[in-house]
Amino acid sequence: MIFKRRDKAPVLVRLRELLVPRKGWRRGYLYIGKRMQRLPDTPHRIALGFACGVFVSFTPFFGLHFVLAAALAWLLGGNILASALGTFVGNPATFPVIAGSALYIGFHLTGVHVPPPQDFSLGWLWANLESILVPYLLGGLGPGLICAWGFYALVRPIVAAYQSRRRERLMAAARRRVHEHANRLRARKARRRGGDEAAADDAA
Repeated sequence: MIFKRRDKAPVLVRLRELLVPRKGWRRGYLYIGKRMQRLPDTPHRIALGFACGVFVSFTPFFGLHFVLAAALAWLLGGNILASALGTFVGNPATFPVIAGSALYIGFHLTGVHVPPPQDFSLGWLWANLESILVPYLLGGLGPGLICAWGFYALVRPIVAAYQSRRRERLMAAARRRVHEHANRLRARKARRRGGDEAAADDAA
């Protein structure tokens, strides 16, 4: 690959860039916004798909968010690609807030409380998986629905405005091309008429 990095970055550097990207999360979100606006679909379907991705980000099924978001978008009639973009709302920068709020609400709903370990390990995770999974899932439903609705209300008018401006630009470009083509035809007819008149004068 031409642009592939020659020297593989150290593990700590790659981990740091995963948590805090070199170009910042703002640039990543701007890129996602641009990609989403340009999707060839209706504003409702795009916003609904994105909202599905946001909602799934509040579930504890890590590693399956893309699949679950696509399935939910398909069931509800949303845009599947937009659902994949929506899952990026759940990222290393936001997961502490998402997980913390989901577990806090879930523990209060279920009456279950699992004290945080002094040394986190996979063994502790598997040992407490059942206790954590249900509170996380239940506690994430409310915040997930609220955030999904908020993003739907935000994304739909933005996409609609972008598509409206794009249609206006395309129509203006089409009118400009028609006008230029008509001018070329008129100029061609004028040259032809002038040539015919010159030929008639020569014949006379």
